[in-house]
Amino acid sequence: MKIFSAKQLYQADKTTVEKQKITSEALMERAGTQVFNWLHQRIQGAAVPIHIFCGIGDNGGDGLVMGRLLIEHGYHVIVYVVNCSDKRSKNFLLNYDKIKNVTKKWPILMKDEADFPEINDADIIVDAIFGIGLNRCPGGWVKKLIQYLNGSKAFKLAIDIPSGLYSNTPLEDKEAVLNADHTLTFQTPKLSFFLSETAPFVSNFDVLDIGLDLEFLHNTEPLAQLISRPEAQRFYRPREKFGHKGTYGHALIVAGSYGKIGAAVLSTAAAFKIGAGLVTAFVPKCGYTVLQTAIPEAMVMTDTEEEFISNVSVDFEPSAIGIGMGIGKNKATVEALKKLFKNRKAPFVIDADAINIISENKELLKLLPKNSVLTPHPGELKRLLGNWKDDYDKLEKVKKFSEKHEVVVLIKGAYTKIVYGKNLYINASGNPGMATAGSGDALSGVITGLLSQGYDPLLASVFGVYMHGYAGDIAAGQMGYEAVMASDIIDNLGEAYMLLFANGETENETHEKQ
Repeated sequence: MKIFSAKQLYQADKTTVEKQKITSEALMERAGTQVFNWLHQRIQGAAVPIHIFCGIGDNGGDGLVMGRLLIEHGYHVIVYVVNCSDKRSKNFLLNYDKIKNVTKKWPILMKDEADFPEINDADIIVDAIFGIGLNRCPGGWVKKLIQYLNGSKAFKLAIDIPSGLYSNTPLEDKEAVLNADHTLTFQTPKLSFFLSETAPFVSNFDVLDIGLDLEFLHNTEPLAQLISRPEAQRFYRPREKFGHKGTYGHALIVAGSYGKIGAAVLSTAAAFKIGAGLVTAFVPKCGYTVLQTAIPEAMVMTDTEEEFISNVSVDFEPSAIGIGMGIGKNKATVEALKKLFKNRKAPFVIDADAINIISENKELLKLLPKNSVLTPHPGELKRLLGNWKDDYDKLEKVKKFSEKHEVVVLIKGAYTKIVYGKNLYINASGNPGMATAGSGDALSGVITGLLSQGYDPLLASVFGVYMHGYAGDIAAGQMGYEAVMASDIIDNLGEAYMLLFANGETENETHEKQ
């Protein structure tokens, strides 16, 4: 699913009106009707009071359409006009006249704090104050209204985007944004729904198809692409009937140091579980017995050093290399990493301490193999790139780094992002239970295992992140968020493959993030 900017969506509206030979008012009717249908299907004529707060632009017009349809179906509706300016959009005025024709209770004009209504906890609040056209942060009594609504325990439903939130620009004032319980967004989700500073205002959302022009949506380059199960299904490469272990590559996992051999175990197991034909773990001597015992399927080669890696010497040409998980930052390890970058041509997954080593030895950036996949957690990313002002600044810094060094960079977290040059992919799978030690080691093993099977670096990253998150979702569904361990994610990779093409849904299609 594509994610567009506010400017692109306005152009999509305009193109739709022109090509479908309809009015913008008819398109608004279509949008408001979809919102009405969503709510009507869920409350089925319940007598609950519904408070609809309408701005004076097109988002307010959507709210007026919804309000009129609710009134026509016998609901208890109170409509308020948040009169924050003398300007009114044409479609707002048209729908204001229409709603006056179906009720004797005309919309209540709000001018200041004295007009704030009493709202009970069991009521429903509909936010149609500001949409994606918001161009300045709400202030004055309107900001206080948003804060007043946030203080209510009533269910809060936002139309298109929570008021005060921008579609694709940085947050200005978190105190001036509605905390929506659910958002009904038109045609495509917005970029702000997926960034750490703004996503908390959009805890749940559904995308409503309002019939925007498909040719425009298909041909327009998006800000980002959301990766969910339909996309992941297209990425999957089926196994060959006459394939053998050599068909699916020989992955090399360079990981572990004294006290951190578990990182090597997790990444090696994950590489196998995602489908690598052969996996060799290269570890310090202290890890030999652990690896041979924990993963009998793996081949194990050891360094000459007992507790850390000093020289990666193997007698085969790996099809993919995953390095960095728990290796530490010993001086000899730094030299080993430098030598490996110079001498090996296989695609790399670079994680954890390998990233920290690069951050502390920037000359290694010149040796960074092209098309490598870097998988830093937030702290490692900050050490690599420096500080950023906000999530959008972070994205731009990552894009520039990716473009300059020709590498794929992951921004791990809720809605993990995959960046390759100017291209941004956002992962929809995963859950808070995956915030656990070793989860990143498992992900590095997954991507290395996919690279070894011949997936290109970008596809291995996008598909690998999805499958890792999907396996985590399955694990959380079985045992709850708190009990999920990295090994549970790995254990459910097989089930993730099985369910990828199964009927029914295990991924939360409303994108709930708790």
